[in-house]
Amino acid sequence: MHGLPGVALARAHATQAWQVFCFAKQRGLDMKTEERRNYIEALRRIAVPVTLQSLLCSSFSMADQVMTGQLGSICVAGIGLAGKFFSVLSVIIAAVASVAGIMMAQYLGKGEERGTGQSFYVNLLLALATAVLFLLGCLLLPEQIMSLYSTDAATVQEAAAYLRILGISAVPLAVVSMLAALLRCREAAKLPLAASIVAAVINTLGNYVLIFGKFGFPALGASGAAIATVVSQFANMCLLFVLYARMAGREQWKLPFVWKFEREGRIQYVKILLPMLACEFLWVLGENIYATIYGHVGTQACAAMTLTSPIQGLLIGALTGLSQAASVITGKALGSGENDRAYRDGKRLLLTGLIGAGILSLFVVVLCPYYVRIYRVEDEVRLMTCQILYMYALIAPVKVLNMILGSGILRSGGKTQYVMYIDFIGTWLFGVPLGLRAAFVLRLPIAGVYLMLSLEECVRLAISLVLFRRKIWMNQLS
Repeated sequence: MHGLPGVALARAHATQAWQVFCFAKQRGLDMKTEERRNYIEALRRIAVPVTLQSLLCSSFSMADQVMTGQLGSICVAGIGLAGKFFSVLSVIIAAVASVAGIMMAQYLGKGEERGTGQSFYVNLLLALATAVLFLLGCLLLPEQIMSLYSTDAATVQEAAAYLRILGISAVPLAVVSMLAALLRCREAAKLPLAASIVAAVINTLGNYVLIFGKFGFPALGASGAAIATVVSQFANMCLLFVLYARMAGREQWKLPFVWKFEREGRIQYVKILLPMLACEFLWVLGENIYATIYGHVGTQACAAMTLTSPIQGLLIGALTGLSQAASVITGKALGSGENDRAYRDGKRLLLTGLIGAGILSLFVVVLCPYYVRIYRVEDEVRLMTCQILYMYALIAPVKVLNMILGSGILRSGGKTQYVMYIDFIGTWLFGVPLGLRAAFVLRLPIAGVYLMLSLEECVRLAISLVLFRRKIWMNQLS
């Protein structure tokens, strides 16, 4: 009988412990539910507008490609090669904007307005300086630059004429990229979306009028397409600045003008920036070597690769918002010290990207034969285009995962050197050697060349996943 109070007490303690466990479990479930809700809301505010912006730009780019595609294979190839060189600037500016985004996301997560302004203005000045240097190269040396890409004189002439005009859009591109990065970190990605819609409409209408000579304007061909691009970029810059100024005034955003870092800040900035620039430069240099390989395979092969660009842009554009969201979501989590949440959100982003890429790849395979019929090019070019797109559909899910990891998650902690190493290994130890061997030793058709050099994506993904799982990318900026 004396043991009964002890048993009752033990049962009471057990009941209390069970209640505590249930409460803790329910609280954990509630926290996970709230976390998922916050993740979905962040995707809605960041990824969806960025995705719509990319899709609209890619859609209008496809319309532009259809219009220029009526001018023949030489013109298509020339525009494609000039666009490849211009992508050098685009990638460098994107790298600077990404550095700004990494820093601004973490400073906003901490609530430090001065650090946010410092990150914006320092990177804006760097982007503008780079754009001006690039503009001078396009104006003064277009023929010499384009002769590196092709030995066909007619193609080089078309490409140089296009590049000389296109280079003028370098400065507005720099401003737009930096403002867009700031607005995305402020979770106001709808403003770059609105500005890009207007710019895309202006570009497409300008192409129609200036390429074919409508409404009394002369038919300028490829030069008309370049002029339309320049006008649309300036329109994008002006409109985005007005939209930003209005929202900043309404929301009372503070962006202190600080154009340089203190000594410790400079060291941290350089550690983030230099690997990022090296990474993007090496990557885009590799892409330009790929373009050179295609150009030396033949003008038809180069034209076929150019015709695949709108489809590639649509698929990547449909999921690029996940990459931008990854940088902001994980960056803010790291800035507030929530490393576990950053890792869980990273896994959610990768799963979302894999499912989306798989679905879109199926659409590419099904719609490819219908897509190539809209161009006025030779049957051989149409066939090559289809074959390349089939290879692209095969490798696209890997590309998307690399985009989310490399451009978003792994960089969000500021340790950009990891991505630099990954890109160097992928591009220069695998992609370039495989591409050169496929084209000039094995002499494979263009689709086979593309597939072989794309195997670098698998190497990148394997290394990136190891780094992601080991969590060594997690870092809080000081």
